[in-house]
Amino acid sequence: MKQLKIVIVLLACGVCAASCVSQRKLSYLRDVTEVSADSINQTYTSQKENYITKGDLLSILVNAMDIAAVQAFNMPVANVQNLGSRQVTTNFNGGGSLQGYWVDPDGNIDFPVLGKMHVEGMTTTMLRDTLTQLISRSVKDPIININFMNFFVTVLGEVKNPGRHAVSSQGMTIFEALGLAGDMTIYGKRNNVLVSREVDGKMEFARLNLNDQAIFASPYYHIRQNDVIYVEPNNARAMSSQNIPLYLSMITTLGSMATVIVSVYTNSLTIQALKK
Repeated sequence: MKQLKIVIVLLACGVCAASCVSQRKLSYLRDVTEVSADSINQTYTSQKENYITKGDLLSILVNAMDIAAVQAFNMPVANVQNLGSRQVTTNFNGGGSLQGYWVDPDGNIDFPVLGKMHVEGMTTTMLRDTLTQLISRSVKDPIININFMNFFVTVLGEVKNPGRHAVSSQGMTIFEALGLAGDMTIYGKRNNVLVSREVDGKMEFARLNLNDQAIFASPYYHIRQNDVIYVEPNNARAMSSQNIPLYLSMITTLGSMATVIVSVYTNSLTIQALKK
């Protein structure tokens, strides 16, 4: 009986140890400390804005005290989308729709009055400053608002809300993108997250370890428009979703074996007691 108790205690300790390891695997950046912050900041580059790329749709609104003076610098308001056009419409309060500026394959947009402008590689702040300088030649104190109309990130795999998510902010990190998708499930691999990105018509791929402080130096730490993030399932998910009949059979067999062992052990104790 004493030996049986020892076996039970050892099994319980094994289960506790396994649960502690699993809990550790669920954390992010577990090795980052206040001491490591200095080395992180030596390689980290803040990116508060995304750069404009080919295929982007930009909302550009020009305002001023004299509304009539800026009317020529705004696209006409439309109520019906022109099918087949690269210009999409977005609803604003007060009725009407405003068309977006499509960044063509050469990185240009066609802007009213000013004509064709090369905007690829600019941030929205850089483009705003450029437009302000040009429009100020004709309009006093113009106010220009620029936003992305098609900034989306797709998060797939082991997250709570997989899918394509609209991004309202100018800049986003991998952690913020995962938060947008409801964070990883307990089955997501935190040390092997795949990010795919299209750059100049070619696909780029990177795998990120969200537990490693080196992630802050990665060019994929800051998410760009239309990035795809895939969270791979861990072994626990694979075991829970595959070969379920086999696992159930194994559990049943082990349970039967345990019953037989206990029964034999109990009978041996009874026989020993009768002999005495």
